[in-house]
Amino acid sequence: MNEEQRLYNSQVKEVENKTEKDYSQYFESVYVPPSLKEAKKRGKEDITYHKDFVIDPDFLGMGNGRKFFIRTFGCQMNEHDTEVIAGIFLSLGYTSTDNVQEANVILLNTCAIRENAENKVFGELGHYKKIKRDNPDVIIGVCGCMSQEESVVNKILKTYNQVDIIFGTHNIHRLPNILMEAYLSKEMVIEVWSKEGDVIESLPRVRRGKIKAWVNIMYGCDKFCTYCIVPYTRGKERSRRPEDIIQEVRQLASQGYREVTLLGQNVNAYGKDFNDLTYRLGDLMNDLRLIDIPRIRFTTSHPRDFDDYLIEVLTKRGNLVEHIHLPVQSGSTSMLKLMARKYSREQYLELVRKIKIALPDAALTTDIIVGFPNETDEQFEETMSLYEEVGFEHAFTYIYSPREGTPAAKMEDNIPMDIKKQRLQRLNNLVNDLSAKAMHVYNEQIVEVLVEGESRKNSDVLAGYTRTSKLVNFAGPNEIIGKLAMVKITKTKTWSLEGELIEVVAGQEVGVL
Repeated sequence: MNEEQRLYNSQVKEVENKTEKDYSQYFESVYVPPSLKEAKKRGKEDITYHKDFVIDPDFLGMGNGRKFFIRTFGCQMNEHDTEVIAGIFLSLGYTSTDNVQEANVILLNTCAIRENAENKVFGELGHYKKIKRDNPDVIIGVCGCMSQEESVVNKILKTYNQVDIIFGTHNIHRLPNILMEAYLSKEMVIEVWSKEGDVIESLPRVRRGKIKAWVNIMYGCDKFCTYCIVPYTRGKERSRRPEDIIQEVRQLASQGYREVTLLGQNVNAYGKDFNDLTYRLGDLMNDLRLIDIPRIRFTTSHPRDFDDYLIEVLTKRGNLVEHIHLPVQSGSTSMLKLMARKYSREQYLELVRKIKIALPDAALTTDIIVGFPNETDEQFEETMSLYEEVGFEHAFTYIYSPREGTPAAKMEDNIPMDIKKQRLQRLNNLVNDLSAKAMHVYNEQIVEVLVEGESRKNSDVLAGYTRTSKLVNFAGPNEIIGKLAMVKITKTKTWSLEGELIEVVAGQEVGVL
């Protein structure tokens, strides 16, 4: 028996020698399932703002000799949540592994936005049955947005008895308590808070890489688009205090990060929930542009909250990049009304007009759903014409799939799948055409590229992104990874650019605040 195994066995024995009574002060409940009814509520209760998260000393060392594995599905917010979860695991003494077979804790951080994402999670859980059978002591868990859905938890209870823990998006900070409960209990531990949400500061995190970082500035969504489950899985809109965000970005700059992306389910609703000050996303961007970090982005925007002051601030440029992701979902006013987007085609185009006047070189990207209930051929053609009129440079396109618990799920899904697929193909062809045209404009231009690493297809080639989020591949020394470089574009493709290195941008020492 090696030293690692002896340490693991001693930790297991230590936990087994304690009883649930010893830890009862830490357990709020053994079984707290999600409630769609509770998740729909939007009261006027004040958000609880926890300034300094600290792991209780009684839990420190829990993971000594143990390894954790996390697989993440979904959006940047989920990726960022995984960074926090990994940080908590490491704080408890666990070590990370990329080999699921050697993990003592296996965790799936899940996405609920589309049916396909949920099917992938259930498929993955099916693969873990054998792991649990071969190693009954392994803890298998499900967290993230799927955990906030009643139907998902009920399905896991009925079909996937290999799952040991389920927790949601609001109680990630409770992971130490939940893990300890799982070690002590022979029953499945479910703790999913169907509440409006709090804000927890000072959570540990393990960031992916040292070049780009995500920074949550707000959580939740109050828009309640009829097709979307996010307002139920992520809670009400709640903003972090500006001083905490600014301090986090300052720290990232001092650590040498070159780019920050501000995150929120509805990022430009930032600050609407403040009762004691008037401070919105434009104000935050105006303050962050003074920090010595080369690039700042934000995602994802809702057209209703994209105000004139934000546009004004973006014109100051500097480290505020010329790329705006602005989901439209449909080009038909009647469809937008069914979706409860609460703007019309004309209002969206007017916003685009304002942005283009202020930032004529800005790259606009979007999200589009095809095959929403009752969508006619004419309404789909309106989406196609809007896409051309705006001249988007990229789009994430989706076939509509109903999400249980949303208003749209009660509508008749009356568009045949073959029609949905035909519409998606036509739209994707247009997306490809306009992307190729947008790329062609860069031919022979010299662009600024943030060099992120070796190309996935060729280790002899470096890859990075422009300020407008265009992928550039070029030959260069690995020593410039993590730096800004000027690259002359020599070839354009539909989704990427190729070029030759001109020079590395001078003065790239770690930011001075």
